[in-house]
Formats: sequence, C-alpha cells, structure tokens
Amino acid sequence: MADFILCNWSAWAPGLERKDDRLMESGNAAPCVPKTLQRRLTPLAKAVFNVAEQCIGSGKTPPVVFSSAHGEICKSLVMLKTIQAGEELSPTAFSLSVHNAIAGLFSIAYGNTQEITVLAPGQEGIAPAFIEALGMLHEGAGEVLMLLYDEPIADFYPIAPFNLNTSSPCVLALRIALTGDGLPLQFLRSPQSRDDGEHPVQLLDFLKFLLAGERSLSLGNRGHSWTWCKK
Repeated sequence: MADFILCNWSAWAPGLERKDDRLMESGNAAPCVPKTLQRRLTPLAKAVFNVAEQCIGSGKTPPVVFSSAHGEICKSLVMLKTIQAGEELSPTAFSLSVHNAIAGLFSIAYGNTQEITVLAPGQEGIAPAFIEALGMLHEGAGEVLMLLYDEPIADFYPIAPFNLNTSSPCVLALRIALTGDGLPLQFLRSPQSRDDGEHPVQLLDFLKFLLAGERSLSLGNRGHSWTWCKK
C-alpha cells in the first residue's frame, strides 16, 4: 500500500467530456519542441508533448516514467510496407519507431538529464508505471512525471481474442509527489481476480476515474490486480 499526492494532471482523449481544459487537441507540437524536432513527431508524439507541457509547470523537468503497450507500432507497420514495396528504408524513420523513441525526443526537447524509464507493461496494464514512479519518490525524487499513452493499432496485427486495443488514442500525464498540494490517492494491491484488458483499455478507465465521482477503481489481469482510492 502506498499513499501519494496527484499534484497535477492533463490528458488528451477524443470523445471524453472536456473539463478544466485538461482534455485538449494535439494538432501542433508543444511550444517547448524545437522546430528541428517538430517534423519528427507523429500525431501520438505531439499529443504526448502537449499533455506533458500542460502538466509539468515551472521549474526543471522531474524524473519521468513513460508507459505504453504499443509505442509507435503504427510507424513500424509503415516501414514494413516500405520494405515489402522494395523501397529504401529511412534510418531516421527506423530510429523513431522504437518503443523509447518518444522518450528520447522528450529528453532532447527539455534537455532533461533526470532519470527516464520506459515501460512496455503488457498484461500488467498501468500498475507498473505507478510502481516505478513511487519507487523513484521513495528513493528521494521530489516529484515524478508519469506519461501513459497508446493509440489504436492497425487491423494488420492480430488483436483478437486479446483485450488490448481501443478505438481512440489516449494520453495521460500525471505529476505525483509524496507530499504537497493536490489530490491524495492511495495505491494498493487487490485480492480480486480481474480481467480488465491491457494498458490502452485500463488507461481510458483510469482517466474516467479521475473525471468521475467514484472514490475507488480496481484494475487487473490474471490475479495481478490493483486498486486506486481517492482519500
């Protein structure tokens, strides 16, 4: 069980109710992104940068935890089609298709020399991001920025019968600390046996939890379940 403070959060998810300008458009890159980097950003990366910019606030960028089930997998599919067509593959395109590509661009844009962790949690869902971020806080970090994101994957990939895909992209930024102003939350292991889908599905559920009046949310898969409580 761990207690923490949600100091600030922002999100981008089409179709959800807009509140306090937290749900936003992602057509342009955040102002912090140098023009030399802006052309490298996919729509997903632009959404991540915009949401992060809304959440960070003033001061230096804290340690960051990135969490995504699929990363830039749609970009990988474009490259596969390029190879299939017998065309030359761009080394730059390849370097920006790897799972930690957005994290790398983020560290360049912000000049961030703090610790950065990139997770691909699979069936564990969003919980590993919280475990990692809380570990950083207990090791001495004053704040940690969490960036959770995913976008729909193409029908080319076999997604059935797995509950690992959603119809809309979703990006969520959370800035957390052990003390200070904000929303007090509690994170604890749950004894329930659940089947709530993988990271993209759970991410939308957690965002709805923040927007709604419910006091608790439980998510998990195959006996690995967790509960978040608003204190």
